Amino acid sequence: MRISVSETTSLALDSLKRNAFRTFLTLLGNIIAVSTIIAIIGTIEGLNDYVKEKIIPYGATDFTVSRRPDIVTSWKEFLKLRKRRRFPLSYYRKVRERCLSCEKVGAEDTGIAPVFYKGKFLEEVTIKGETSLAREIGGVRDLADGRPFTEEEALSGAKVCTIGWDIKEGLFPGQDPIGKRIRIRGKTFKIIGVEAKRGKVMGISQDNFVSIPIKAFYSLFPRRVDISILVHTSSSERMQEAMDEVRGILRSLRHLSPSAEDDFSFSTSESMLKIYKNLTSTLFLAMIIISSISLLVGGIVVMNIMLVSVTERIPEIGLRRAVGARRSDIMGQFLLEAMFLTTLGGIVGLLLGGGIIYLINRFSPLPAHMKIWFIFLGLAIAGGAGVVFGIYPASKAANLNPVEALRSEM
Repeated sequence: MRISVSETTSLALDSLKRNAFRTFLTLLGNIIAVSTIIAIIGTIEGLNDYVKEKIIPYGATDFTVSRRPDIVTSWKEFLKLRKRRRFPLSYYRKVRERCLSCEKVGAEDTGIAPVFYKGKFLEEVTIKGETSLAREIGGVRDLADGRPFTEEEALSGAKVCTIGWDIKEGLFPGQDPIGKRIRIRGKTFKIIGVEAKRGKVMGISQDNFVSIPIKAFYSLFPRRVDISILVHTSSSERMQEAMDEVRGILRSLRHLSPSAEDDFSFSTSESMLKIYKNLTSTLFLAMIIISSISLLVGGIVVMNIMLVSVTERIPEIGLRRAVGARRSDIMGQFLLEAMFLTTLGGIVGLLLGGGIIYLINRFSPLPAHMKIWFIFLGLAIAGGAGVVFGIYPASKAANLNPVEALRSEM
């Protein structure tokens, strides 16, 4: 007599219901493992999307070249890079003149200084020294009011500026700042524009800055002349041509021999995203290993509980075998019990992991995403654990001698 799948399923569920507390304790390992994995993957995925959309400033056809890369991954690399010669403003002029594949060329540098207006001041404001085209490369910055400064103003050192939204609200609440004059390091700058509000990235405001002509910037920070050159091209093919041209121009300006390596670095959106993913992959792997240990412990608990269940139900197994149940029926029942256990733990873990992702989004600056494929991943992990750790107890139950099993009850 062959027992149907529905009857096997019903028997497995009845067994789990009869031992509800044991079932709950068995679920804990899977709940912790699945919820941890879902929360980690959700946070990493959210960070990846967030970095690609908001943190990495370059467009698909833009690049930046500077003395040092934007991201340094080791102390040894930092010590090596700090020996490189700085980039003077003349490099920007040479690249703009000589690079035929470059559609737009800009230059920028940054510093930190307090900003004053009529007895009020803001500390640690980012001061951006820029050429006029720098604001159009790597994502155009919109103005809420006023105008940007021109290239002539940028290279003549005109004392004009545009301000971020935080400066407007901090120094000019309820006022129109256009035409007002602020002081930075003892020099006065006339406000000609207010930048559109950009909000926060990872909890850090993107509106706490003053943008000034790059020549005026170096009158404030005379000892730190070290520009970054920003380049926009018309296509990805032209971008590679432009990078080759810029490399040749800079090697010539820096008098590098043909065998010498570049003493400057290029940055693109893809290169920065690759560096970021390399940095996070180690952390991701470590967290997955920790979660896998939790899953392994949970699976061992499931296997032990199932072995206890097999021992307790030896008479039941013998009776079922005596009335015609096959070994495959017994094995299927216990495998289903193990799968039900771990899958139920996976479902609870998915709900808990989703809750953790919600809390991360709600109460921290970290972004996190809950995606549909997470559900299938969580259920596959949980169900797979049930199969792997349920095979041995199910096989042990299926291979019991029915005569000896019935005799054990007597």
